[in-house]
Amino acid sequence: MWLASAFWLQHSRPVLTRGFVALLACLGLGSLAVEPERSVIQILNFSQRPAWDAPWRFEDVQRSGGSGFVIKGKRIMTNAHVVSWARQLVVRRYQNPRPYVAEVEFIAHDCDLAILRVADETFFKDLEPLEFGELPVVRSTVVTMGYPAGGEEIAYTRGVVSRIERQVYAHSGLRQFLAVQTDAAINPGNSGGPVIQENKAVGVAFQGRPGLENAGFFIPPPIVEHFLKDIEDGKYDGFPMAGISVMPLQNPAYRRWLKLPENNLGARIDGFNQLCGTNQWLRPDDVLLQIGPYPIANDGSILLNGNRVDAGVAFNFAQMNESVQLRLWRDGAEVELSMPLRVCEAGRGAGFQYDLLPRYLVYGGLVFTPLSLDYLRSAGIDPSDPAHSDLVYELRFRPQESPGTARPEPIMLASVLPDVVNANFGVRGRAFVDRINGVRIERLEDVIRALEGNPQPFDVFEFAPHRTVECLERSGLAEANEGILKKYAIAQDRRL
Repeated sequence: MWLASAFWLQHSRPVLTRGFVALLACLGLGSLAVEPERSVIQILNFSQRPAWDAPWRFEDVQRSGGSGFVIKGKRIMTNAHVVSWARQLVVRRYQNPRPYVAEVEFIAHDCDLAILRVADETFFKDLEPLEFGELPVVRSTVVTMGYPAGGEEIAYTRGVVSRIERQVYAHSGLRQFLAVQTDAAINPGNSGGPVIQENKAVGVAFQGRPGLENAGFFIPPPIVEHFLKDIEDGKYDGFPMAGISVMPLQNPAYRRWLKLPENNLGARIDGFNQLCGTNQWLRPDDVLLQIGPYPIANDGSILLNGNRVDAGVAFNFAQMNESVQLRLWRDGAEVELSMPLRVCEAGRGAGFQYDLLPRYLVYGGLVFTPLSLDYLRSAGIDPSDPAHSDLVYELRFRPQESPGTARPEPIMLASVLPDVVNANFGVRGRAFVDRINGVRIERLEDVIRALEGNPQPFDVFEFAPHRTVECLERSGLAEANEGILKKYAIAQDRRL
């Protein structure tokens, strides 16, 4: 899945033709040609990402483009991926070449939304904030506005709302939220721009899907409203997680065995992400009958504004520490409970990470860093490649399937910086660290403890899954490490 921000800038100049204006007028959208686009903003991001497989350095500065739009309070709404890792943000008004410097005020990487501020308030002169509308109806018409492919002029595309469903947001690569599909073109650079219906913003353009033609996706009003409500207290908490997996319960025999009423309601809880803590309230084989006001069908879906969507959407309406009312079928009887939800920070490495620099340790030229989705991407490791299934399992599935054996922060030997002290070290990198000097490695601090607390003349390293063993001789290693850091222009041996 690709994100719609531009990673290149071209000089094509799409314009709104008179014919298109006439078409909008025929659709009852004629004012769109004059009003809303004045509040659509071009965003240029000069960004610099860390190199996760060489975590002491950064990649080259990249210039990318995206879109945004003015909302109330003299703020600009856009996507988080448009402004991530920014060294400098520049914004431009509609048909105005003057650049203004902007800053990120709030950013939500889980739902891919952000708010920008511009210190120079003359930027907002005569700009009307866009209002938000309701969740659009399937088959209704929408118009996207933005600056795709690095164009210097705003572009408009018209399309139909194709479907509304829950799907993975590519920016985090982990969280799933409600999303709206449209056949209005959403291209790189459109990200963060408004999707307009009846002069109101009914979504924020944000991503596409490889192999799916004439389709783009936008973030719908319920997700935007959750984000805006969250930041009212001056900080962003995030979307809570229920941390459960739900399976359809459509087998009539199974339903009769559970003594369920014959009403085709209810889906079975068959697993927990125990890091989220909801296993204190729910049990395996509980049957979810209702979440808040939404009855759950036997296929694990709810009806939301006439759309049949995954029941997990119902949990996304709760704010941090709010409780959701549940109706369950447990042990042959109906049960009602109020379950508090919280944001689950554990397991962040299973998705793409932002705002925090990667942790690392360099010891005798051996570079240790946490296993993360960012590390896999930087190292050129495809998570779908069966050859690396053991790493993907440790990262994403073991914490859910076997939390008792999961490591809070799995550690990789990312690489070995060549030096005389490690010349015969047989493992040269991309290896999962199991034990060092007999100490099971569960986080980077364990590596430091195992190495610095070793009184023996050798350090012994064990790597999974094949139990590969290697050694370093400790004599003179501290002095050698200083020379290695200088040789490879590394300012310090660790970042914790």
